[in-house]
Amino acid sequence: MFNYHKVEIEWAGRPLTLETGKIARQADGAVLATYGETVVLATVVSMKEPKPGFDFFPLTVNYQEKTYAAGKIPGGYFKREGRPTENETLTSRLIDRPIRPLFADGYKNDTQVILTVMQHDLENDPDIVSIVAASAALTLSGVPFMGPVGGARVGYINGEYVLNPYVDEMPESALDLVVAGTGEAVLMVESEARELAEDIMLGAVMFGHRGFQPVIDAIIKLAEVAAKEPRDHKVEDLSALEKEMLGVAEADLRAAYMITEKQVRYAAVDAAKAKVKAHFAPAEGEEAKWSPEKVATVFKELQAKIVRWNILDTGARIDGRDLKTVRPIVSEVGILPRTHGSALFTRGETQAIVVATLGTGEDEQFVDALTGTYKENFLLHYNFPPFSVGETGRMGSPGRREIGHGKLAWRAMHPLLPGAEEFPYTMRVVSEITESNGSSSMATVCGTSLALMDAGVPLKRPVAGIAMGLIKEGERFAVLSDILGDEDHLGDMDFKVAGTERHHLAADGHQDRRHHRGDHEGRARPGQGRPPAHPRRNVESHHRGPQGIGRVRPAHRGHAHPDRQDPRRDRHRRQGHPRDRREDRRQDQHRGRRHGEDRLVERQGNRGGQEVDPYHRRRA
Repeated sequence: MFNYHKVEIEWAGRPLTLETGKIARQADGAVLATYGETVVLATVVSMKEPKPGFDFFPLTVNYQEKTYAAGKIPGGYFKREGRPTENETLTSRLIDRPIRPLFADGYKNDTQVILTVMQHDLENDPDIVSIVAASAALTLSGVPFMGPVGGARVGYINGEYVLNPYVDEMPESALDLVVAGTGEAVLMVESEARELAEDIMLGAVMFGHRGFQPVIDAIIKLAEVAAKEPRDHKVEDLSALEKEMLGVAEADLRAAYMITEKQVRYAAVDAAKAKVKAHFAPAEGEEAKWSPEKVATVFKELQAKIVRWNILDTGARIDGRDLKTVRPIVSEVGILPRTHGSALFTRGETQAIVVATLGTGEDEQFVDALTGTYKENFLLHYNFPPFSVGETGRMGSPGRREIGHGKLAWRAMHPLLPGAEEFPYTMRVVSEITESNGSSSMATVCGTSLALMDAGVPLKRPVAGIAMGLIKEGERFAVLSDILGDEDHLGDMDFKVAGTERHHLAADGHQDRRHHRGDHEGRARPGQGRPPAHPRRNVESHHRGPQGIGRVRPAHRGHAHPDRQDPRRDRHRRQGHPRDRREDRRQDQHRGRRHGEDRLVERQGNRGGQEVDPYHRRRA
């Protein structure tokens, strides 16, 4: 009945199992991946024909966590999973980035990859397992995927690299780095670090790349016995169309990409595009020689080639800069005098208004994760309205871009925030992108640093960020500093890095991308005694660091005061969160408590209550 195949290896001291042929057999590819006792089901379905009207590859990656995976029932009135959580969205992006570049050129069939967390052992994070499972399912599916891909997490504990550290080891780690790639190259890096040197960061990337090579070998071994026949996908030869289009629009496009102002340049490119459409439009009563989709595809490719040729041949970029020059920067603070802290950061045609708000412990965010409920006292929200790029668009709840870019800036700022004993406030930062032409997430990092200092938050050091790009043709290449939007989507790499004047804090990179919580996360808030005065109420004693942080303005009358802090000493505890030691969690289970909550009691008629064994009690 089942054409079942299984591969098992030992990886970083734990068994990794990849199974196929028994579950989800109607999908093009399906793999059940088990690492330790964390189980993820990956499925791939790709339509047999391309969707008409698409001049891009419609790939969707959906990572979803089921609460039953950790023996929980969803909270609230509706006892089922709802819209994706922030972590699910971030993990979906994490999986998408390394697999997207490996699909064959010209493949435009609608493709969906779904990762479902079926079981979480509270020790092995499902995100790495999901990268491996998605890669294996794609490799078996027969779609033109040039993988497989491996992925790994790297920690840095007591001066040593650790491959795939346990969930509750991460608070001890000075680094949380996720790296993914093939056997030959790195495709994606995402990290948060506690001001680590460049050589340590580079060593971590190479350590992780070596670490996931056994996984790639295991996927290949499984594919040798279980992979479907590869689909017949041939890239249509459009060289004749490209040659003709070059004759029509090359001069116009080269002239357009000499214009430094974004909106004027875009208008010139649109005029060239309209000229091309008119040239290839069929006469009345005649059949078109080239479809509109093919014309649009080749025009995009031609845009990229002209930009890349100019950079490699002349060393001059779209806006006239050389490869290393950063656009002009203007920084302002206190632009909104009635808010707790505000800043306007402008770099070229990228601009962010960033506003900081301070609150009490009652304003902390409760996060209901599979590993338990915990509280977060630093929130960073990023908004990207359509007017920032001169367009109209939907206004609604934040999308994947907003969540992903906000989290990247969060990782950059988080290691340098003051501890709760020094600064017992909840901090919320909102970044409103008002203009965008390259790396608005890094503008958010810079603006957040300014706004927090303007609000009187004693940062250990200011933080800044920049986006780097790469143009590579054969053996020739050019590394670009402070990339524009066009250089991002027409180039080969987008690598965002943030840090202080000393070392790295965060990186997010991918070919065309867990975190250490600071002391303020794990310490108790001040108890019955009066907490330290807020800097806005004690202006003279405000921290004035060597970076020239100025004194803050007088307190706003509506400002939250630490006297309103909840006096309960246990407000800081994360019930059942993996930051609690595994030994403590197991002792709780022995005492009949699960994740810090009272043991469930099941009523059975008149026989009274019968205790239900806690989830995973067999492992206590």
